[in-house]
Amino acid sequence: MTAQSTPLIIGTRSSPLAMVQTETAADLLRAAHPELEGQLKVDAVKTTGDLVLDRPLSEIGGKGLFTKELDLALMDKRIDIAVHSMKDLETWLPEGMAIGCILPRADPRDAFISLTFPCLKYLPQSARVGTASLRRKAILLNKRPDLDVDIIRGNVQTRLGKLAAGEFDATFLALAGLDRLGQRDVATEILFPEDFLPACAQGAVGITCRADDERTLAFLSALDDAPTRQTVMCERAMLDALDGSCQTPIAGLAEINGDQMRLRGLIARPDGSELLHTDVTGAVGDAEALGRDAGLELKQRAGASFFDEAI
Repeated sequence: MTAQSTPLIIGTRSSPLAMVQTETAADLLRAAHPELEGQLKVDAVKTTGDLVLDRPLSEIGGKGLFTKELDLALMDKRIDIAVHSMKDLETWLPEGMAIGCILPRADPRDAFISLTFPCLKYLPQSARVGTASLRRKAILLNKRPDLDVDIIRGNVQTRLGKLAAGEFDATFLALAGLDRLGQRDVATEILFPEDFLPACAQGAVGITCRADDERTLAFLSALDDAPTRQTVMCERAMLDALDGSCQTPIAGLAEINGDQMRLRGLIARPDGSELLHTDVTGAVGDAEALGRDAGLELKQRAGASFFDEAI
């Protein structure tokens, strides 16, 4: 078998959304590199994050639970690339791994979903809201400390089933995921960043590979969307400065306007009792420095005890 016809094995989670994202990545690879037609193989795995659905990620190891099996497969050379939702990708990659490309970002906003109430502000006192996101929980409780917020995880249909069964009055999902699944109509209300700042890198899909795999890096480089990479790396730099993980309520959104980038960031106490915001602007070429400086500013303002509250 020639080097050119060597299969490229794509690793992915087995969830419906992950499979759609992987199909999109495969289509883009085939369009950019016709020689890959018939050479792409998909290896779907159930990660720990997909299997353990009764506890928040913060209790069972953080967002790396969606990626660690894929990381191991990649470094063991059982797969050549791994497709990830960038918001699930750990801030610090394992040694020897690289982000080969980031695809054009979809809508980064959150969607509010309820079968009973038309929008978030109409939730009655003590309404039961389900979310596994510490960020969403903290922002929500800051606005409505009267609400009863509990854990809900699983795919779109699982969550809708829990709403229909009366277990919860409302929940949240990323709008990008609903769009990719063709289910935007599930969203009762689309929440704007001014009111509900999204997770860092929400809406972006990234593909990782081994840092020394020049063949694969060359394939992926054609798929890289520069504006998305710049904004996502700005947000990840803020996470890095904050030592961010799934155990910390952090939000962030970078946006480009001409040669300037605006970054809005937020950190919160887990109970929502205090939110700290930052809103900074800088040159697009300084994206990572902008994110790092914003993170350091928030960290300094917060002080060492800000995240000490038990989760």
